[in-house]
Amino acid sequence: MMFDLQYLRRLTETAAPAKNLAEVLAKAEALEKLSLEEVASLLAVTDAEDLAQIRQSGFRVKQEVFGPRVVLFAPLYLSNRCINNCLYCGFRAGNRERQTRTLSPEEAAAEAGHLAQLGYQRLLLVTSEHPDTGADYLEAVVRAIYERAAIRILHLNAPPMSQSNLRRLKEAGLGVYQVFQETYDPECYRELHPSGPKADFSRRLAVMDDAIAAGFDDVGLGVLLGLHHHRFEALATVAHSYYLRDRYHLNPHTLSVPRLRPAEGSPITTPPAPVSDPEFLKIVALYRLAVPTAGVVVTTRESKETREQALGAGASQISAGSRTDPGGYSEEGKTSQFEVEDRRTLEEVILDLVAAGHLPSLCTACYRSGRTGVRFAEMAGAGEIAAFCQSNAILTLAEYLAAHSSDGRFAQAEAMLQHLLEEIPDQKLRQSLARKLEEAQAGARDLHY
Repeated sequence: MMFDLQYLRRLTETAAPAKNLAEVLAKAEALEKLSLEEVASLLAVTDAEDLAQIRQSGFRVKQEVFGPRVVLFAPLYLSNRCINNCLYCGFRAGNRERQTRTLSPEEAAAEAGHLAQLGYQRLLLVTSEHPDTGADYLEAVVRAIYERAAIRILHLNAPPMSQSNLRRLKEAGLGVYQVFQETYDPECYRELHPSGPKADFSRRLAVMDDAIAAGFDDVGLGVLLGLHHHRFEALATVAHSYYLRDRYHLNPHTLSVPRLRPAEGSPITTPPAPVSDPEFLKIVALYRLAVPTAGVVVTTRESKETREQALGAGASQISAGSRTDPGGYSEEGKTSQFEVEDRRTLEEVILDLVAAGHLPSLCTACYRSGRTGVRFAEMAGAGEIAAFCQSNAILTLAEYLAAHSSDGRFAQAEAMLQHLLEEIPDQKLRQSLARKLEEAQAGARDLHY
């Protein structure tokens, strides 16, 4: 076993709230690695004032590592045909109410093109598990989108597959490979996944090792909060992250925090282990403190209000305008994987982020400049990535405004860009960025550092 689940269970059950909270938080804010025992002690905290301190520390670490930027993306669901029978999912094989659909590579490219016109530059491809949507299909989709749509980077959430197939997909141009363990408790996992390839707990747990061996230096982890006790799940996610760091010198590129939502045709109508809003926000902050260089991702499963609070606890990436049914961006879908809570458009999310003092980012520059994997983690941990993040976020927001702003509704965003430019202390960078900003405002595209 790559890490001791029994020990994590005992630690979850016995850990007391951190008595030296200020000391542990100071260690995290110095970007020093927390022990699993320290992580467990933070997860055990329930006092409202202490929870507020944890959230504040999470936000400070996020600002230190990434600056004010918040990365925006959209998921692109490719297929809801599935041979698994996950009891919480609307795509499950046993859901007789679902209407199945698989996008052709051409249809996927058309969906991506529609999203590109709205301003998106990065997409997360999502597919269920079926013989017709394996590596051959996914490679064709990836190549079709890059050839036909102005999307700059594609990430993938897809079932485990062989190293050779993963290598093909990496060579096709994918960035992050993401697989959620769903739950790290083997017994709970077996109960919730009664049939299909996904029923194999160990296969799923080992897929990140296979992905890294296949050339993916950016991988994404996550559990589905609400299936099992949240303290154990969060601690196990951190332990998995530490395992990847210790063995491969790679931090997870993303840590996602999806909470279980109702799904049409699912026999699970309420979470078996509900996660309250304070507990959810604690996990967001905890992931930021324990794995400071990871992108902590909060999706449209959460409400606008909860997502705003999560940004204040250390989240750094959010989806916007999401549809969870294949073809859902260009037409009304029939079967979604789960209910979406935050239905704001990309434009509305950008306006709200700016109003709250966040810098919306559509950046994909690190993938174009080789700042991935170990290099990205080292630069982020040394405080060297924030300047790139801010400069590139400014340029991508300027590019978005040039294409979509004509009636003054983005005046606050335009003022933010000017203010951030003036605040850059490095004169050479400030002058260089000012020139690029003028080019972007004049219609130039894909300017980056």
